[in-house]
Amino acid sequence: MARKRRQNKIAESRLALPLAAIYGVLTCLAYGVAEKQLWMQLACLSASTLLMAALNNINALIRVYSRMVSCSFLFLSVMAIFLLPSMKTAIVQLCLIGFYLSTFKSYLNTSATGWIFYAFFSLGMASVVFVQILYFVPILWLLIIINIKSFSLRGFVASILGLMIPYWLICGYFLYTKDYSTVIRHFRSLGEFAPLGGFQLLTQHQLITLAWVIFLFIVGMIHFIRNSYYDKIRTRMFFEVFITIGICCIVFLVLQPQHYNCLTGMLIVNTAPLIGHFIALTQTKFTNFSFHLILLITVLLTFYNIWMPSMIF
Repeated sequence: MARKRRQNKIAESRLALPLAAIYGVLTCLAYGVAEKQLWMQLACLSASTLLMAALNNINALIRVYSRMVSCSFLFLSVMAIFLLPSMKTAIVQLCLIGFYLSTFKSYLNTSATGWIFYAFFSLGMASVVFVQILYFVPILWLLIIINIKSFSLRGFVASILGLMIPYWLICGYFLYTKDYSTVIRHFRSLGEFAPLGGFQLLTQHQLITLAWVIFLFIVGMIHFIRNSYYDKIRTRMFFEVFITIGICCIVFLVLQPQHYNCLTGMLIVNTAPLIGHFIALTQTKFTNFSFHLILLITVLLTFYNIWMPSMIF
């Protein structure tokens, strides 16, 4: 039997999530949640963390008892603390997790049109604040066909209805007030692109934080690909969804970095299960050392983003 190292003891501890939550709250307070009145954003972050825990528990993403998926999400989210004031990013993260929760419940069930509807309703709600997330819809349809295997003609119609209903509700108000320009501008932004690779728009804080999240995503992805045969087919299918959407987020960020906040938030959602899987299920001296190094660098970057803020924040 493989020896359990400190990495595994922490990953399997029932105290991991409560302690991570305390760390997250203290970090947010140090950032100035009270002074900046960011209570709604903090509530969204808390809800997203709980939903990530539910996503892990319901779908058994890690084959041992571990809270590393939700802990990783929380640590990465507070590391990118400059995203906290963005209510748009908080909503997009919350809705994306809701999409995964609903979609995964429809696994291998072509009759689960209700769950498909709820999933795309969540995506539609996210598109109200970040319309560019609609670019992911064709990819998500393909993933539901190939990985989730629950797509059908009724499911397709349910997905369209789910996407449209938030707009039916909101557009009714704009029609009543005769404010047509807001709706037109919202959808017109889908065709507006900045010059490719405009990284001069980003600050040093944003670039360093993004580089670290991408590095963790790659580490988690390589680990999962190499060791996926240990997991059930169902779990493999779900992780392939995280990997595919994560790669799409990275490509989108490279091409159009002006959408940094929302895309980085989405990337964090997809990175957390991968790096959580790596932390919980590796047991070598090297990975034990890597875990402590990952934790140290993440905490140092958190302090860097709080106490050495760029002027743009």
